[in-house]
Amino acid sequence: MSARPFPDPVDTVERIVALIGRAGLQPGDVLRVEGEGGLGYASGLTTAEVESLLRGDRTFAGAARADACDPVPARHRQVVDRILFLRSTRLKAAEDGRRRTYPLAEIAASAGTSAQWLDRMLKTGRAPNLDHATAIARFFGEGIEFLTDPPTRALGRVLQQIHTDLLERTVERQNEDLRLLRESGPAGVPSCGINPAACRAAHALADVPDDTAQPIVALIESVARLSR
Repeated sequence: MSARPFPDPVDTVERIVALIGRAGLQPGDVLRVEGEGGLGYASGLTTAEVESLLRGDRTFAGAARADACDPVPARHRQVVDRILFLRSTRLKAAEDGRRRTYPLAEIAASAGTSAQWLDRMLKTGRAPNLDHATAIARFFGEGIEFLTDPPTRALGRVLQQIHTDLLERTVERQNEDLRLLRESGPAGVPSCGINPAACRAAHALADVPDDTAQPIVALIESVARLSR
């Protein structure tokens, strides 16, 4: 059975952008491509690959390689490339305060093999078996999908997690807004931080459970923003 596909990255980004403001964040903080914690870092893709996918363009080299006539060597090369990416970006803190790449021997030991075997694998581009690959990914704090997902799925997985986190953060923020609004009483309506109609709705729904009131208040706010 094939894995369930993630939504197209462009569609997911649109949904993320719609939530960013409500979560009290900035687009540059959430959708940064480069650097530690950025989309490239989280997905294992190059900056060029990420930017191409975000534009809806899938004709970059990574996609072409994945669709090659002989896909087996391409898949092996991708797994090896992602292992090299992990080693270059997930660094080990040294006693002098600097961060350095993990020794091959330490990575290999986590997979139950030797440094010589790992070195040969990386140089020849021949991917390890599933057990070894899973152990190496786990060593760096990632799942096997980090190594095996094709570019579109790799970025889609990261974006979907961002979207899920933003949804949870938005719900928490709106529940806190409801609590504050209900505690403020009618006199707090003019000075509240959201649309006055939404404030009044929050007071009117004071006895309604939060999971019912919250989407109603959110809908009123959305309509108010669209009308401006």
